[in-house]
Amino acid sequence: MTVILDGTATRHPISPVHDGIVAAIGSTPMVRLDRLFRTVSASVLAKVERANPGGSTKDRPAREMVEAALAEGRAVPGVTTIVESSSGNLGVALALVCAYHRLGLHVVTDPKASHTNLAIMRALGAQVEIVTERDRATGEFLPTRLLRVQELLASTPGALCLDQYNNPSGAAAHRRTAREIVDATGEPDVLFVAAGSCGSLRGIADHLRSSGAHTRIVAVDACGSAIFGSVAPPAPDYGRTLPGHGSTMVPGHFRDDLADDVVFVTDAECVAACRLLAEREAILAGGSSGAVIAAIAAYLPRLPAGSTVVTILPDGGDRYLHSIYDDAWVQNHIGIPAVLAASTRLEELLRR
Repeated sequence: MTVILDGTATRHPISPVHDGIVAAIGSTPMVRLDRLFRTVSASVLAKVERANPGGSTKDRPAREMVEAALAEGRAVPGVTTIVESSSGNLGVALALVCAYHRLGLHVVTDPKASHTNLAIMRALGAQVEIVTERDRATGEFLPTRLLRVQELLASTPGALCLDQYNNPSGAAAHRRTAREIVDATGEPDVLFVAAGSCGSLRGIADHLRSSGAHTRIVAVDACGSAIFGSVAPPAPDYGRTLPGHGSTMVPGHFRDDLADDVVFVTDAECVAACRLLAEREAILAGGSSGAVIAAIAAYLPRLPAGSTVVTILPDGGDRYLHSIYDDAWVQNHIGIPAVLAASTRLEELLRR
C-alpha cells in the first residue's frame, strides 16, 4: 500500500489477515515512554498487551492452554466445559478462546473483579460465579475460589480445569512474549514483569536464560503478597484491593531463581502511576501496569546511564474506569490522601 503525503510516496506494510480472532493474539506493539521518563538517561519502553483481541496479556496463556487441551484430547468442542478460577483478565481471555473453539466455560471469580470484565465474560457466553466468602486463614478470596472449582469439577459432567497457576502451557506462551521483546529491542538491560500467577515471569525468564541473555529481570509484586514469602512488606491498612498482581499463595510456576530483584508496590502507588501514565503518555492502563511503572521509578537510581529498560503493560484501563480512575471508589477503598502522597513521591523519583 502506498500513501501520498505532500507529494511524497510512503510505503506502509500491509497488516496480515489472520485465520480467526484467536490467531491474532500476540505481536503487540512496543512504545517508548519518553514523556513519562523524559529526564531519565535510560531508554524506557513498554509492551502494550491491551492490543491483544481479549484486551490483556492473559490471551496468550489462554490460547496455549486451551489448544494444548484440544490437541491432547482432554477437551472436546461441544462437550467439554472449562472450569477456571480468575480475578478477571484470564476469565475474559478464556471466554474468547472457548467461544471460538466451541467449549463451555464456567469462571469462578470474586468481588474484586471489575464489573466490565464480568460483563465481557458473560457476553462471550461464559457462566460467571462470584464467591463472596473469604478464606478464614488468609482473609482472601483465592482459596475459596479454588475450593469452589474443585466442587464444580466433581459435579459437572465433562468439566476440565486448565489450572493457570501450574499449567506449563500457560507459562510457555510467554516465551513468545520474550522473543517479541528481543526482536523489537535487542537484548534489554533490565526487564520489569508483574508477578501474579507467575506464568509470564516464568515463561519470560525461561526464554531469556536459555538463550544466554544477560537481561536483569525485576519482578514487581504487591505489598502483602505471598509470592516472595517473608521478604514482602505487609499490605497497607486498607489491604490489597487491586487484582492482577500479587497472590495469596505461591503459584506452581514460581521458582526462586526467576527474578534477580523484586520491587514491592502498594495499591496507592499503582493508582498514582496509572493516572500519571494516562496524563503523560495517553496510555490508559490497568493496576498491574501502574505497578510496573511505579517499580521502574523506584529502581531508577540503580540503572546505569544509557540502559535499555523494558516493561510489560498487562492490560488496559478501560476495565477499571469505575475503580482506579474513579475518585469516589479510590476514596472508599484506598483513600485519596494515600494516592496523593504516592503521586508526590512518584513525581520526585521521576525528577531525580
